[in-house]
Amino acid sequence: MPVYKYDVTMTCSGCSGAVTRVLTKLQGVDKFDVSLETQKVVVESESLSEQEILEKIQKTGKAAKVSDA
Repeated sequence: MPVYKYDVTMTCSGCSGAVTRVLTKLQGVDKFDVSLETQKVVVESESLSEQEILEKIQKTGKAAKVSDA
């Protein structure tokens, strides 16, 4: 299963909560992890592209990009 990693600027639990809510509602996300401490979001999805997930995260208003690591 494809695993996508993103760097997302989150400053508080409200920020990480917003990202969590969006990914929970997004059809096609099989599993995800949002880490406020490391500013990372990891998403597993069979049916969504890396770009589709990134755009959804960015709609929360958070600065997000595909992680190099």
